[in-house]
Amino acid sequence: MDHQQTFVLDGDSTADGASGKGTPRKIYGIAQWPATPTTSGAGRPTIVICHGFKGFMEWGFFPPLADLLVERGFTVIRFNYSGSGMQPGDELVTDPGAFRSNTFSQELAETLHVLRAAGHEIAPRHVDRERLALVGHSRGGGASLLAAAHPEFRDHLRALVTWAGVGTFDRFGEAAKDQWRQHGAVPLSNARTGQELELGIELMTDLDHNRAALDLQAAATERRAPWLIVHGSGDETVPVTEARDLDRAARAPRELLVIEGAGHTFGAKHPFAGPTPDLITAMNATQTWLRRHVG
Repeated sequence: MDHQQTFVLDGDSTADGASGKGTPRKIYGIAQWPATPTTSGAGRPTIVICHGFKGFMEWGFFPPLADLLVERGFTVIRFNYSGSGMQPGDELVTDPGAFRSNTFSQELAETLHVLRAAGHEIAPRHVDRERLALVGHSRGGGASLLAAAHPEFRDHLRALVTWAGVGTFDRFGEAAKDQWRQHGAVPLSNARTGQELELGIELMTDLDHNRAALDLQAAATERRAPWLIVHGSGDETVPVTEARDLDRAARAPRELLVIEGAGHTFGAKHPFAGPTPDLITAMNATQTWLRRHVG
């Protein structure tokens, strides 16, 4: 049986990505590590998992992925971005205002905040800060890539793995963006829950004002951690061409794994009903990559 800690961090005031002003929100998370102590008594190599848009740390494949990595000897940290609008145990967005005002810059800031807290507020004595790695899915893959390219962690992060990671945050046509700016928000339906939500103008303003800092192609070139890019050829949400573009832009060392026919979640759903062959392929490649480069 592994050990775990639930934690709450005070988030940065970055709800408005353009100005950096906003109301601090809480970052809720879970850290897990093997029950057996290390022979040296030192901390363990540590993996931080970042969920994607409309995702959360307890969605579908995140708990079994964390369990697998703990079995392989890692400390694993997963958390909810404050802009998910969800707390631990939630199945619905319970803070639609946080969801509405979320930004890409806020998610990057919170990823960096969790990395800084690892081994301090999060899992003290169970984290080797010299052996940190990131795993991110979809938009969380974009945040993970930006964090890996960030000057604070560029030379220290030991590995990066992205699953179905976005190649750009600019995913809307000009007509849609004009409507967005005109109305101040766009409606969004969550197909899984049936909830009707909104994306506020903060997201578009953030992209307009911070385009260079949010450039994932540039981040692919700047990051130095060994990077495994995992993508399904049948991804219906983030086309596999975005993975290929990132691979072409990326500096070595990196590896692109395209899983033939796999979709955006590698066949997994929420609630989790067990692993699919595509998910098993992604998980096995991930744990192999992390054991090779982190611990």
